[in-house]
Amino acid sequence: MVDIFDRLKAAKGPLGQYQQKADGYFMFPELEGEIAPRMRFNGKEVLNWSLNNYLGLANNPEVRKADAEAALKYGMAYPMGARMMSGETKYHKELEHKLAKFVGKPSSYLLNFGYQGMVSIIDSLLDRKDVVVYDSESHACILDGLRLHIGKRFVFPHNDMENLKKQLERATKLADEQDGGVLVITEGVFGMAGDLGKLDEIVKLKKNFKFRLLIDDAHGFGTMGKTGAGTGEHFGVQDQIDIYFSTFAKSMAGIGAFVASEVEIIDSLRFNMRSQIFAKSLPMPMVFGALKRLEILQTQLEHKENLWKITRALQSGLKEDGFDIGHTQSPVTPVYFNGSVAEGTNIVVDLRENYNIFCSIVAYPVVPKGVLMLRLIPTASHTLADVKETISAFKNIKSNLSTGKYNTAEMQAMNIV
Repeated sequence: MVDIFDRLKAAKGPLGQYQQKADGYFMFPELEGEIAPRMRFNGKEVLNWSLNNYLGLANNPEVRKADAEAALKYGMAYPMGARMMSGETKYHKELEHKLAKFVGKPSSYLLNFGYQGMVSIIDSLLDRKDVVVYDSESHACILDGLRLHIGKRFVFPHNDMENLKKQLERATKLADEQDGGVLVITEGVFGMAGDLGKLDEIVKLKKNFKFRLLIDDAHGFGTMGKTGAGTGEHFGVQDQIDIYFSTFAKSMAGIGAFVASEVEIIDSLRFNMRSQIFAKSLPMPMVFGALKRLEILQTQLEHKENLWKITRALQSGLKEDGFDIGHTQSPVTPVYFNGSVAEGTNIVVDLRENYNIFCSIVAYPVVPKGVLMLRLIPTASHTLADVKETISAFKNIKSNLSTGKYNTAEMQAMNIV
């Protein structure tokens, strides 16, 4: 018999194996100061491109006032208990009503967390006879939700509509044989590469296949569409999305999430989602804070306009200088380089220590071997001066990479971490 603790100590996992060298710098870095484009890291001010604070609401005075007043009036405990038992308030229902109306659905339901919520949504929607078809680049919360599904599932290569048709043919045949249904899951905005799910093409497939469509629009809510109602609005197909999901952790700069659909479907989720039935209701400050954030999102469109002004300046500037930013159609801005993981770590150190720029890096296995991706998240709080400074630094980084400056056996970070 193996002692579980001995096994965990010996095998730290795919990320944990790098703890000694990466903890506190590449992983679990400590950013300090007010939430803003300029924060402090490792004892110095850095230009931060790693916060999903799209509309700049995290430090908005109106938002902070609403949060503080609700905390002063109710504290962080109220309401106690789960919604089903003792945690229901008229304010929770008010927020749900306003969210549903905004995204064009009859009803919605608040969730404590986005990740937990999506896992439980999938678990509650499906039984063993149902078949799922999903995009290969779906977020981890979707993949973990599918792990709970004991029925069959088929994956199609990212945004490959021809393959999706093949998977739908397989799923339809199997579902017919066992008297089940078919659910298609994809994302509105893919948060790593910034491209959009082909929602317009997917809904057209409903003419030939019978399925329901679940969309994770965490990065699209507040950023996409004329009013910010999401990627479905952007494509003009919001009414054909059967189940719409988003989180408050991005554009709303808060905690929590929601799911919207038909009244009967939301009622089914209310009475069957174990992650909500057995979890405490969202505390009142988060509810009042979300109401204020939603109000600003809907009435102060200048935040979204400024986000896109910064996004266009950043992305067009990078492309003009020859950088590969992939196929992003959203504010998410990946910058691709060819290089090893060791070179990637040296790039990050150089950016943070010598150019005072903080951004995330993605390497194998998230992207293919030999590819590095620096991921920039523009916000409404950034300035054109921030964009200019960043592009200038990236030009230097690109030059250094091409001359082999970062091709060293020992990571520069060894003296920092």
